[in-house]
Amino acid sequence: MIDLRSDTVTKPTQEMREASFHAEVGDDVYVEDPTVQLLEEKAAEMLGKEAALFVTSGVQGNQIAVLAHTRPGNEIILEEESHLFYYEGAAISAFAGVQPRTVKGNRGAMHPADVEAAIRPEDVHLPETGLIVLENTHNRAGGAVIPLETMSATYDLAQRNHIPVHLDGARLFNAVSTSGISAKEYASYTDTVQICLSKGLGAPIGSIIAGSKEFITQARKWRKRLGGGLRQVGVIAAPAMIALTEMSKRLHEDHGNAKKLEQGIKEAGFELAYPVETNIVIMDVANTPFDGAQMVEKLGESGVKAVQFGPTLVRFVTHFDINEQDINRTIEILKSIKSML
Repeated sequence: MIDLRSDTVTKPTQEMREASFHAEVGDDVYVEDPTVQLLEEKAAEMLGKEAALFVTSGVQGNQIAVLAHTRPGNEIILEEESHLFYYEGAAISAFAGVQPRTVKGNRGAMHPADVEAAIRPEDVHLPETGLIVLENTHNRAGGAVIPLETMSATYDLAQRNHIPVHLDGARLFNAVSTSGISAKEYASYTDTVQICLSKGLGAPIGSIIAGSKEFITQARKWRKRLGGGLRQVGVIAAPAMIALTEMSKRLHEDHGNAKKLEQGIKEAGFELAYPVETNIVIMDVANTPFDGAQMVEKLGESGVKAVQFGPTLVRFVTHFDINEQDINRTIEILKSIKSML
């Protein structure tokens, strides 16, 4: 079975498994796990932040950031199809007691003027704007890279209005690989950033949040409150270090496979919702007798796993466990399905 559902399905490499086996460990709640400390120091350095914290997942990292930056009754500004709004179970409301103020973006990028217009003025009837959230790359926009100049302009207006900016950078290193812009430069236009180690980077578990030392002190307490304080966590921090320092260098291979799949989808006679920029390919089957769910089922019967991404949309995600032969086979299956329509 060719599994193109997500880059979260990757299996840890042999090097990761061996690193986990040999990892030096300690109790991380007591801040005594040396492997975790090395990972956090390296992540902070790569992201240009004072400190970093290893958390169990991207969702936990994003929620900790919201909890640390805001107070109940605040409002946060974010793109209308952002992961934090769309896929995190309304956790910002359930945990932080804040409400979302969504802004329509262009391929996931909110125009800075629209963001500034969404900031609430001082008024007894209105909530205070407590946080602005960006997502790079943007999942539902087809893995689109948010332009650095957009992030810079948004950060400038946020500073003028004394509002912190958090970056959901779950796939930030995909943006780095495509743009050639460093993770540190992207993160320089944020107060805090979350990166996922278990997507394209291939670690079995974990994410990083980074920011000021003061933020990480608050984040550590929120992590504990959310049940994310772990003990001998070096066994998962060791493979995470390999993901961060080594697997980040090979993402261009996934992007190449995504571009190949994009071309194959066109050759098969299907349409694409967006041009491919990174490792996410979204096909639109509106010009076929199938809806998204039916196409996913049809692909599954032929040996390809994908996910429905809308009424007529199907998402494919390339990753470490997908090779060129898998892409060629997927294209053959798509052509075969099209020929039967």
